[in-house]
Amino acid sequence: MKFPILTYMIFSPLVGMLLILFLRNENVKAIRFISSFFTFIPLVLSLILLKNYDPSTSQMQFKEYYEWIPSLGVSYHLGVDGLSVPMLFLTALLSFVSIIASFNITYRVKEYFAFFLLLTSGMLGVFAALDFFLFYIFWEVMLVPMYFLIGIWGGSRKEYAAIKFFLYTLFGSVFMLVGILALYFTVEPHTLNMMELISKAPTLTRGFQLIAYVAFYLAFAIKVPIFPFHTWLPDAHVEAPTAVSVILAGILLKMGIYGLLRVSYPMFPQAAIYFAFPLAILALINIVYGALVCMAQKDLKKLVAYSSVSHMGYCILGIAAITVTGISGCVFQMVSHGLITGALFLLVGVLYDRAHTRDIDAFGGLWVKLPVYSGIMTLFCMGSLGLPGLSGFVSEFMVFIGSFPVFPIIVAVAVLGVVITAGYFLRMIQRMFLGQFNTKWEGLTEISGREIFTVTPLAILMIFIGVYPLPLANMIKATLENIVHLVTG
Repeated sequence: MKFPILTYMIFSPLVGMLLILFLRNENVKAIRFISSFFTFIPLVLSLILLKNYDPSTSQMQFKEYYEWIPSLGVSYHLGVDGLSVPMLFLTALLSFVSIIASFNITYRVKEYFAFFLLLTSGMLGVFAALDFFLFYIFWEVMLVPMYFLIGIWGGSRKEYAAIKFFLYTLFGSVFMLVGILALYFTVEPHTLNMMELISKAPTLTRGFQLIAYVAFYLAFAIKVPIFPFHTWLPDAHVEAPTAVSVILAGILLKMGIYGLLRVSYPMFPQAAIYFAFPLAILALINIVYGALVCMAQKDLKKLVAYSSVSHMGYCILGIAAITVTGISGCVFQMVSHGLITGALFLLVGVLYDRAHTRDIDAFGGLWVKLPVYSGIMTLFCMGSLGLPGLSGFVSEFMVFIGSFPVFPIIVAVAVLGVVITAGYFLRMIQRMFLGQFNTKWEGLTEISGREIFTVTPLAILMIFIGVYPLPLANMIKATLENIVHLVTG
């Protein structure tokens, strides 16, 4: 395909942002329309990518390459494979859905949507960049709009949450920059081309690989987040506006996993094997600890936030196994978690907009008053706890199957996470939706058409992947086989 589809995907939201900056703040309808249109374009282009992607090869496709700063070995280099295509689609879908969900924003509307479009461009760029200079720019571009989106439009502790998110992520980014510079000066000839650096991996000494792996790991682990770097996540989620929570859970956490699979494993194969067992232990802590903390939560949004810590543990466990099935389960979990948890945050926002509280114990018997909302919420809770027939089950099952031959004891203990997850979601459903109706909420209104529109595509995809996972499995197979081959030889 001659058409530079990736460039158009990445920069169309940026064009939308620039157009919004020329509008008056009072022109809310035009701002909403432009934001929707310029996030719909990447969604359409991502569907074209899905349709035209050739899953039979692990080679990069839809490549765009231009010399940028030749004296430093920097190029404008984009491309996608079976790892990045599903993530680009997920990013485009959740960004569009989040813009629609943001129509209830009334404070500083122009700035909000401008920041959101800039954030969308940054996220799309990370998943398509094949040059470290470009990758790092996009990685950092996301940081600024996210800081302001939490810090200006967040809850009562928004400044604290925004600063904590910013400092944690910046701390990791510094180590990533050190790792990039170390790679640049170690490899001859000096280059920032990620594909060339992967090809040079066998020439890197074991000692260098271990040190560089740790530098990149710190950046990616904070993003996932892996224990003990997880403490920024609940604060950021709880204080962030609904649509920003969707992006945080659905996309930003996946960037850490993506970084491990795109950078750490192919470039530092000896280090990946060396650190596999410690990574599996940390994955187990994420799974069980995250689920146990959920059991203690009374704030509905905090419960969903901590469930992300637990669910990301499954991704890390699948990666640590370094098997095709395990890493396939990880990618399935990335997509599945983005769909399910994104929808859960949207639904939490629907209730909070009406009741102005997220206290689980404050409700009761809501199914009588809000049957449609309660049914949709229960469906996504079932997906999150891994009910067969929904995407959450497929991803967790693949992770366990792929990891058990490598870490049998860890997997046996990790299964407890599934049981605890069922426990806290079923308890939440029982307290909020079943039993005696609390007449205090007599005035609550049912979920609106716009709100149903935001969660419907996520529900359809969750069920489709759960019932028929083959298309996604075929898309990622060749790429993941190549990654495992690069690590294990």
